[in-house]
Amino acid sequence: MAFHIEISASTLRHARAFNLDEEELRRTILEPWMTDRTIELGDHEWIPRESSLKVLEGPRLEPPDLSFGQGWSNAERSARDVTGEVLADAERDAPPPPTAVAIDGDSVEEALAALAGAAEPRPIELAAAQAAIDRRDPQVAAVILVTRPRPAPERRRS
Repeated sequence: MAFHIEISASTLRHARAFNLDEEELRRTILEPWMTDRTIELGDHEWIPRESSLKVLEGPRLEPPDLSFGQGWSNAERSARDVTGEVLADAERDAPPPPTAVAIDGDSVEEALAALAGAAEPRPIELAAAQAAIDRRDPQVAAVILVTRPRPAPERRRS
């Protein structure tokens, strides 16, 4: 089975991709969509919060099926709409939202030493941390970003 997608911002502006496998769909469409990152498709950049997404799952479309601008019509006839399912799966597999914490210290070195000594960080709202960074708050001595690799989602079996 293959996935066929359409991203649109209006009835006149859309981009489509055909014959994506599950990995391509996840990596190029769903992950950016779930984190509101720009998606490049069809010589255009799409902002998820300003666009709509439709995902169809069905048989691969061969070149004759895609010719003369008939690809999407053929996809809709031969595939089923799985948009809700794949978005729910992507949301379930997404990592938890980022958490911001603060380590008190008068300098970068002191904050790092506190971290190394397993100091107890105090939780703060991510928005408050972003605001302090954006306004160059003199109380912010350092910003350390720690990321965890996202585990690969389990493949669905047909």
